[in-house]
Amino acid sequence: MLDEDQGLYTIGTVAELIEEHPETLRVWERNNLIHPERKGRQRRYSNNDIKRLQFIKYLTDQKGLNIAGVRHIISMYSCWYNRNCKGGAYQNSPVPVNEAKACWKIKNTYCLVASDKAEMCNSCALLKSCRVGEECNIKDNG
Repeated sequence: MLDEDQGLYTIGTVAELIEEHPETLRVWERNNLIHPERKGRQRRYSNNDIKRLQFIKYLTDQKGLNIAGVRHIISMYSCWYNRNCKGGAYQNSPVPVNEAKACWKIKNTYCLVASDKAEMCNSCALLKSCRVGEECNIKDNG
């Protein structure tokens, strides 16, 4: 079975796939919107990275957001940097979904409603890197 988080594609290939310039992908990376794997000095994008990039492209092209706006939106996705996000569900599925929050991973689906708020906190990169009384920054450490 293919690992959706394994870095397989070079920046040139991905830029061509999503119809963006490679420098745009570098800018998005410098702004912590995406964190492709590195093999030596070369970036390697996974299938899930491509889905993230397509979502970023949707937010910029279709919704008119700038980088700060995209950063704000993706901060609301507790699974954005997680390597094991399972994705969302369709609107009429038996599991509860948040119809106001489109899933970044699976097109035309919505994020699942957490059955317990602790589920969201346990996966939150901000809380993992914070200590009480300190200013925190979200960073992907793997």
